[in-house]
Amino acid sequence: MVRWSQLWNAEGQDRRHQAQDEMSALLPTSNRHNHPPPPIAPRDVTIIALRLKHQIEQVVPCELEEEQVIRAHSSIITDAVLETAKRAGAPEHNACVVFCLLQVKKWFETQASAELWDADLHQVRAVAAEMMAKRLIEAEEDTQYLFEEVLLKRYSTLVDGEASTPTNAVEKAVDLHAVTVIGASGYQKCISYLWRGWLVQDDEDPSRFVTFDNKTNTSYWAHLDPDRMRVPKYQNWVQIAVSLIFLGLYTGAINTINPSGDLDVVEALLYIFTLGFICDEANKFWKVGRFYLSFWNIFNSTLYALLTVSFVLRMVAFAHPTDTDRDPRRAYLNKMSYDFLAFTAPMFWMRLLLYLDTLRFFGAMLVVLKVMMRESLIFFALLFVVMVGFFQAFIGLDVADDQLANDVVFITKAMLNAVMQSPEFEGFDNFSPPFGIILYYIFTFVVMVILLNILIALYNSAYEDITQNAIDEYMALFSQKTIQFVRAPDENVFIAPFNLIEMFFLILPFEWWMEEKRYDKLNDCVMATIYSPLLVLTALLEQQEAWSVKENRRRGEEDEDTTQEWEQVLAECDFEADGWDKKVQASRPNVEFDTAVLEVRQLRKEVGELKDLLVKMMDRGSSDNGKGWGGDTLGESGLAKVEAGNLGMGESSSNGGREE
Repeated sequence: MVRWSQLWNAEGQDRRHQAQDEMSALLPTSNRHNHPPPPIAPRDVTIIALRLKHQIEQVVPCELEEEQVIRAHSSIITDAVLETAKRAGAPEHNACVVFCLLQVKKWFETQASAELWDADLHQVRAVAAEMMAKRLIEAEEDTQYLFEEVLLKRYSTLVDGEASTPTNAVEKAVDLHAVTVIGASGYQKCISYLWRGWLVQDDEDPSRFVTFDNKTNTSYWAHLDPDRMRVPKYQNWVQIAVSLIFLGLYTGAINTINPSGDLDVVEALLYIFTLGFICDEANKFWKVGRFYLSFWNIFNSTLYALLTVSFVLRMVAFAHPTDTDRDPRRAYLNKMSYDFLAFTAPMFWMRLLLYLDTLRFFGAMLVVLKVMMRESLIFFALLFVVMVGFFQAFIGLDVADDQLANDVVFITKAMLNAVMQSPEFEGFDNFSPPFGIILYYIFTFVVMVILLNILIALYNSAYEDITQNAIDEYMALFSQKTIQFVRAPDENVFIAPFNLIEMFFLILPFEWWMEEKRYDKLNDCVMATIYSPLLVLTALLEQQEAWSVKENRRRGEEDEDTTQEWEQVLAECDFEADGWDKKVQASRPNVEFDTAVLEVRQLRKEVGELKDLLVKMMDRGSSDNGKGWGGDTLGESGLAKVEAGNLGMGESSSNGGREE
């Protein structure tokens, strides 16, 4: 039975960690309650998840090595275990089994954090749930059923008696960072279809994903549709192009300084782009809330804030006369404006990494940097405590000095230099000798020898963990980027700075009074005008893809199949006819089991054959004995009587001998 105390604990922990789960989610939107109800009742989904949780607790009853669970042909996650898991929702709710396994993984991870004494056991069970989900995905042969029912249909579970936010298995895996599931072939194929726009959200039911209607339409005009800007691949192209233009505007503005302080066209466009990005960030933060904040959001917000300060200083400078001899404040404010603008140069170039993460090299390095920054929090927490303690000690040693402000600046600078591995020992002799210099030596030793080596060890550990699993981590990052585009898409895609056009020329003057159909048509016309250069190119590419899909279907191949060089002559080969396949099958090794297991099985087979041979020989010998007594073959009962008679004769002989 399921231990209800564990279930209660898991659900309680699930509720307490809801904020963390929401923070790990990509784009939890505030309008999810407008979606249609899930196809399966949340209570039924929760019961299926509990069945799977009970199964995994029985399959993994004690602590095991993760290698035993995740390796190919595992003796733990067997085919029988997977078949049982498939029947957890039988027969009508089998589609949600993968989603429920991911939910079970989340429950086990919650239990691992709550029950530290069994943390290793719960972690192994979480790994088992993730591995079972991956193998079920890879075992499903019906691609359409896998995409539309298993991976992309949204389900809910019960939390404190209320239905949770509907989500699908693709989103759940990204939220939980389940790289094993994300690395499954079927999962990646689904992500590829979403990225290409072959799977799109249904206009009537946004919670459903359907196949793109014009996937095999070879007409060019059928693909010249502004709604295709919802495709993640095309949105990514626009973002990269806008980022390069934004960088070009900044380069032109910083290299063409106007001594008079007037705004030229390049600077005006730079600040217009900045306004568009600020409005986009504010809109997403308003929709999502504080859970939208992440490293890149904070990084971009800092950049936009510095550019805003530069723009405000420039506007304030316009309020002063151009005669610098009479009023030098205009020149000073303009200089400050350019100083802030120049200060943002490294951030502009680093910002490109945010849009180049679809490339494998940059994507893997971004994952490493993200993990390193997270590991740095431990170092900075220790460093802050140590620095505050030593700073207070130095201030206490020099409390009698009247120049406290100067001492604070000197102590802060010296301590920061020590952190940067450039300590300055001069000057601490004046802090109540010899205590000041001794204390600074101790501080330098603690920071440079202990804390910095801890930081290096953390960085090394993070780098090794990521690089050893770099491919799965990159696929997880790519999946996250894809889901960001399709999880909470805008009905009308206006990428910053084009969102200013939507705000000031569509929403404000028309949306509040125009009927919905006419307003949608107006948006389509505006998007078609804005994105016309890209739409001309994408329509041509999609037309070529349609020809390829039709050709692949004619040959009976997958839609995305590409003929490789080794496949060009493959049709002329018949390995069964020429006997090559028979030779290969006869010589191929059995990699499903260890050599020792195979040898034992072979020995067992031979012993069985020997046993059968001995039984036949005994039967034949018994038959021959029967013929000697009666001329006919004796049955088992007759043979038993003969043996009893022989025994009786022996006994009477022996008795007669004794009597004589």
